[in-house]
Amino acid sequence: MAGMTRHPDQEWMEQMARNVTMEENGFLAGRRYLLHDRDSKYCSSFHQVIHAGGVKTLALPPRIPNLNAYAERWVRSVKEECLSKLILCGEGSLRRALHHYQAHYHEERNHQGKDNLLLFPLRNQPASRKQGKVRYRERLGGLLKYYEHEAA
Repeated sequence: MAGMTRHPDQEWMEQMARNVTMEENGFLAGRRYLLHDRDSKYCSSFHQVIHAGGVKTLALPPRIPNLNAYAERWVRSVKEECLSKLILCGEGSLRRALHHYQAHYHEERNHQGKDNLLLFPLRNQPASRKQGKVRYRERLGGLLKYYEHEAA
């Protein structure tokens, strides 16, 4: 997620482009392509900032509903596993819930189709995780739960 706003305008989109192409913190650093839909909010100045960051923008073809299956799967997961179980009081609580769910989804949630391995483990986690006691952890007041081995 690059950011949220109710009314994205040209200046906001330019700032999002700068954020995602930052050398150290931007998630497009070291990437070659940015896929996006054909929404008019992806203006020419947005494309210029992305290109200046060394990333090529590719607009997806129009009217192909199943093209973006990975994003649709993530939206379904965040709705079913998190947002539908919370009472959110404003944008701040939504941002907090999405931040915690994103970290859980990418770093703590094992993937059953890939031998129950973490797809993107944290850098400080040991390579062999089958040692030590099992530690229970949670996020969002116990809504998101996960288990991990303590370091030996």
